[in-house]
Amino acid sequence: MPDSCAALKETHQPQVLVETAGLSEKEWLAYRRKGIGGSDVAALLGISPWRTARDLYYDKLNIAAVEDNENNWVALEMGHLLEPLVAKIFQHRTGYKIYQVKKMFQHPKYPWMLADVDYFVELPDGTTAILEIKTTNYNAKDHWWLDGEETVPVYYETQGRHYMAVMDVDRCFFCCLYGNNEEETIIREIRRDEAYEDEMIFLEQHFWENHVLAKTPPPYTEDGDLVIESVRRHTGPADKDAPVVTFDYSLTAKLMRYLQLQEEKKRAEKDSKEIDADMQRLKGALIAEMGKSCKAICQQDGVNYTVTYNPVRKPNIDKDNLIRLKLEHPDIYEQYVTISEFRRFSVKADTKAA
Repeated sequence: MPDSCAALKETHQPQVLVETAGLSEKEWLAYRRKGIGGSDVAALLGISPWRTARDLYYDKLNIAAVEDNENNWVALEMGHLLEPLVAKIFQHRTGYKIYQVKKMFQHPKYPWMLADVDYFVELPDGTTAILEIKTTNYNAKDHWWLDGEETVPVYYETQGRHYMAVMDVDRCFFCCLYGNNEEETIIREIRRDEAYEDEMIFLEQHFWENHVLAKTPPPYTEDGDLVIESVRRHTGPADKDAPVVTFDYSLTAKLMRYLQLQEEKKRAEKDSKEIDADMQRLKGALIAEMGKSCKAICQQDGVNYTVTYNPVRKPNIDKDNLIRLKLEHPDIYEQYVTISEFRRFSVKADTKAA
């Protein structure tokens, strides 16, 4: 199946980890946790718009599955159901023959590199390519262009390059459906890149050996919103009885920078997305350290700083109806009402000497 790749590096034959045709979802997930798959690469590189490297780490240790997100299950299910249709569109538009191989492959030299490929493409010159199927919507289709040029979103590009490395093939196609007819599909192609691949493998190996196998969580380096959501998902609700956290020198420096940006934002003549993003990134780092705790302290230049991250809980239904329900049907209230929670972040400075 693999193409000749003499110009890149020595060729290899991918090994079969398991036949996937008869696997249950639970069994399939268990095999996927034996290594790094193509869809994992963007997260471990810190460029995924959906999950952090810490989320991936928890998934590989079977602490929390990355798919356990009730907010995106419809999009995931739609993508799965439309996959055969999008593949058929690709075949019709290109004239290339496509086929599936119901196996999970692994790299013979790097056995933690896994590949469960959507489709393979039989090219006219007798070589093989990979086909990855994607679905999106009208609002997100612009991600497939960059400065007016056709491109593959970087979080999908990493997936294709991972698969090319495992399968030892030189070409990977993407077919993305964003509408409801054949013309509303995007077809892209990427070619193998030796320098990119070497660096990618190095970073994957570092993640696998120094975090997953060592059971050491990777640091949060992603955008603030993504980090805050990850912390919320993995630490659970706030605990007002949790010990107060003391920030070390590094985190104190981040807090000082956060306060500096806060002042810059007040003086800015117009909203700055760059300042907001930097503040949110710093805030995410501080919140990650706090975990369940609602309070953190530190000192800088004789000033005591207190950071609070307190829970704010409120019902998910209209307040008047909630009160009426509680009065008229207390048993139903207790059984069915759920309480949502968000947390309010604030910083207080005390100039009194410590």
